[in-house]
Parts: sequence; C-alpha cells; structure tokens
Amino acid sequence: MIEEKIYVIIAIDEGTRFSIKCNPEDFDALTARDGIGQAYHLAKRQWIQVENLDVLTDKELKSRVADSRAMVLAKLPKKTQAKYL
Repeated sequence: MIEEKIYVIIAIDEGTRFSIKCNPEDFDALTARDGIGQAYHLAKRQWIQVENLDVLTDKELKSRVADSRAMVLAKLPKKTQAKYL
C-alpha cells in the first residue's frame, strides 16, 4: 500500500490467489490465460485476479507487481511520489 492506495491484494487465508492492478491494454491478453480473470469488485479492465502463483513466472510476477505499484504511484502528487522513488 502506498499512501492508502492499494496495488496488490492477497487473501492469505485462501492459498495463493491475489489481485493486482494492470494496464488496460494488457487486460485481454492476461485474462485470456488460464488462471487469470477479472478481479471481482474492482475496477473493470484495470485489475486482474491470479488464481495461483504457477500462472506467472517469477520474473513476470515481479514485473507485474512492480507495474501495479508504478501505476498507483503515478497517480499521486509529484511530492508524494518522490518519497517512494
């Protein structure tokens, strides 16, 4: 969480399922993959739910989480962004 803005949601009591913010241009390609779908109750076409860690490689997982964080950070004021860079 950055300044009370969420970029990843993990249900620790439900295995390895998690949701992350995604670029709307990547949404269709991501949700076409088995184990990835629209995140429930979150902004349509902007959040995906990954059913388990096997769906993404370690490299892709790290990249997707970093991208999610960057998207949230980019919407904050420049002064606030500077604290997290």
